[in-house]
Amino acid sequence: MGPKVTPLDPTSVKSIVEYGTASGSYTMSANGTSEVYSQLYPFPDTLNYTSGIIHHVRITGLKPETTYYYRCGDPTLQAMSGEHSFKTLPAPGPSNYPYRIAVVGDLGLTYNSTSTVDHMIDNNPDLVLMIGDMAYANLYITNGTGASDYGQTFGKDTPTHETYQPRWDMWQRMVEPLASRVPWMVIEGNHEVETQINNESFVAYKARFAVPHAESNSGTSMYYSFNAGGIHFVMIGGYIEYNKTSEQYKWLKEDLAKVDRSVTPWLIALTHPPWYNSYLAHYRELECMRQSMEDLLYEYGVDVMFHGHVHAYERINRVYNYKYDPCGPVYITCGDGGNGEKLAILHADEDDACPDPMRTPDKNFAQLGGYCGFNFTNGKFCWDKQPAWSAWRDSSFGHGIIEVMNSTHLLWTWHRNQDQYDEIVGDQIYIVRQPHVCSNQNLLRRNKDTPLSESSDSKLI
Repeated sequence: MGPKVTPLDPTSVKSIVEYGTASGSYTMSANGTSEVYSQLYPFPDTLNYTSGIIHHVRITGLKPETTYYYRCGDPTLQAMSGEHSFKTLPAPGPSNYPYRIAVVGDLGLTYNSTSTVDHMIDNNPDLVLMIGDMAYANLYITNGTGASDYGQTFGKDTPTHETYQPRWDMWQRMVEPLASRVPWMVIEGNHEVETQINNESFVAYKARFAVPHAESNSGTSMYYSFNAGGIHFVMIGGYIEYNKTSEQYKWLKEDLAKVDRSVTPWLIALTHPPWYNSYLAHYRELECMRQSMEDLLYEYGVDVMFHGHVHAYERINRVYNYKYDPCGPVYITCGDGGNGEKLAILHADEDDACPDPMRTPDKNFAQLGGYCGFNFTNGKFCWDKQPAWSAWRDSSFGHGIIEVMNSTHLLWTWHRNQDQYDEIVGDQIYIVRQPHVCSNQNLLRRNKDTPLSESSDSKLI
């Protein structure tokens, strides 16, 4: 950080990972690439930032469910890390699943954040899904002081807002004990936008995280997909064009069409902003995105969709277009990993809490969707009580754990930071797939004229 900064030379150090299947024995190695990025502010009394050298190394040929020990750095400079280890995920297959998968959103860098990370470590996940809003560097001006709004020292009408990029470095050190040994799959949130000069955005997000977008035929790290055993995960971008004529929509349709439910029975989607939300915070901001993409996700039988953005927990019953549907996805919001913006408490159905419909769209979505709201519930914009599709609400910090039992049963547990795991959990349900009832969950029947059974078990979630 400084008034003037000189970027480091990324070619000055090699990007090498040495690894093997026995501790202290690194019989294989892989070379990667390196880069730096800068956040520059051409204004007086501001500081500029240039990152350390960021290394990305892709290792191929790994065996499923195998523990590898590794160290990284440049051995020619005697600059190697200490030893770390990771266990690879199971190969795709209807009987192969990670033991536990952690889900967290809006983590931030606070005492609550460190508590959440500690609790995730105690739960010993095989995979972490981070649903956006990570370091919150955009809530600080360049001297590290917290700011109350995004306008900060430049004023609200400027195209560029200050950020304090060292928050990213601190955040990555906070998660390193877990991220160094467990795959950490991320999708961007609104706090990763960080608009800079030359109209650049998401610079830190794109530089710091390597995701398999090319492997999943996506042209950008803003959306992508991957398999983890018998689960196909789709990471959808909420801050890039999502309408039906967009590249993302075209990619999503092609990706979903390729899913073989006989190999990956479970289909799980994630995007930062929620499509269904009964809290006052961010109430119905995502109508444009929901209206663009919900039909597609329903057609291909997405089982569960996770969100962040709202700083609270909410589990939504199986729903499609605001109506209960046993073949629709279960929607779960867990945007309360520990951020410093406080918890969302008020609900839109409380007395005098319903927002003005014309003020509802998030300013971050204005250029993407605009206003797509409509009236309902006897002509009212909000429900008079907790909507029937909203099954459980809880304003607490925490994280969730997915445990897939088999091709039809998944156990979801919501862990609050204040709870002792052996005594109580915040929420726990079995999510049950019904491919014998729902043709959209069964690849072999989706495009056939086979009639479906009229019966369904309403007790299954």
